[in-house]
Amino acid sequence: MLSNLRSLSKLASVLLGLVILLSCTGKTVKTEPMLLTLLEKQSLEFTDGRGRFREIFCAVLDDHGKDLPDYQACEQALVNVDELMFEGDNTVALGVSEQDFLIGLVPGLAWQCVQAWLDDDDTAVSNLAAYGYDARLFEVGGLSSIEHNAQQLKQHISDLSAEDNTRPLILIGYSKGIADILEAITLYPEIAENVIAVVSVAGAVGGSPLAEDADQSRLNMLAHIPLSACDKGDEGALNSLRPVVRQQWLAEHTLPQHIAYYSVISYPDEAQVSFGLQSSYNTLAEVDARNDGQLIFYDQLIPNATLLALVNADHWAMSVPVARQLSINRMTFANKNEYPREALLEAIVRYIEEDLNQ
Repeated sequence: MLSNLRSLSKLASVLLGLVILLSCTGKTVKTEPMLLTLLEKQSLEFTDGRGRFREIFCAVLDDHGKDLPDYQACEQALVNVDELMFEGDNTVALGVSEQDFLIGLVPGLAWQCVQAWLDDDDTAVSNLAAYGYDARLFEVGGLSSIEHNAQQLKQHISDLSAEDNTRPLILIGYSKGIADILEAITLYPEIAENVIAVVSVAGAVGGSPLAEDADQSRLNMLAHIPLSACDKGDEGALNSLRPVVRQQWLAEHTLPQHIAYYSVISYPDEAQVSFGLQSSYNTLAEVDARNDGQLIFYDQLIPNATLLALVNADHWAMSVPVARQLSINRMTFANKNEYPREALLEAIVRYIEEDLNQ
């Protein structure tokens, strides 16, 4: 009986946190539909790296993907929209890396608040370690602005050991985490010196229309759920994600040119959107149906980045293992949460290693 009560309490807390976090607007988005069509390159320039990335991702899945959680066939995991085949050496190296990369993983909105309720068993980090890649979590404020979190990232990097401080640094940001990264490397050039690559994974580069009517005070409730490890910080998280704020930031800032930029875009079929994201998916669909339940697809692209993939996964499935904690999660609000995240992350790092060695 006690065990059942604990499970129900855990589930209730997860539901509370994620419903507030990801459905924090009850109003209809009034933003006019944008005419931007990313794949036709009308307004955003990018390099199309999807053909080669597909080869690498498929090779990882075929070689050891079934030994990792949430295996899917490559054809199911990726979306093919006018994707060109890679013309070059089709072999994929899957051995231990000879590079000395340090990989900083920057989580998204409210991660600190709900991390304890997720089955975050570091399988992605341990899988990378098995192939010689050193990945670490660079934790930032879950409820704070990009300015606040950029300062925290500066501190993370400044606090690295003398040995680590000379290693080539790859920063990978999920959701709001990419906005925090872009602010940090622009505001603090001293920490950007060793950064060789920045990756957006379902990143809120251009913000989200959902943030326009969202209520920060409701988001702050996540600081009070059981086992939450976050505080209110400067309470600027949602304002940082408003499209007008993000677009103005992009217009006024020049990203460091010595860094290579990459984007992985969540672009799910509607049938792949979890029940818990259906409401926000439908709200965003009034702006553009090509969304992942939190972000429209073109708002996930770093300007002039290499586009690695359109991924058939919703916003949660890209990075947050909601369904691994309890089977009831998988059967209810997170019913489309299974995705081979570990293999995806490995493929991202392997692509960058190959790309930068050319």
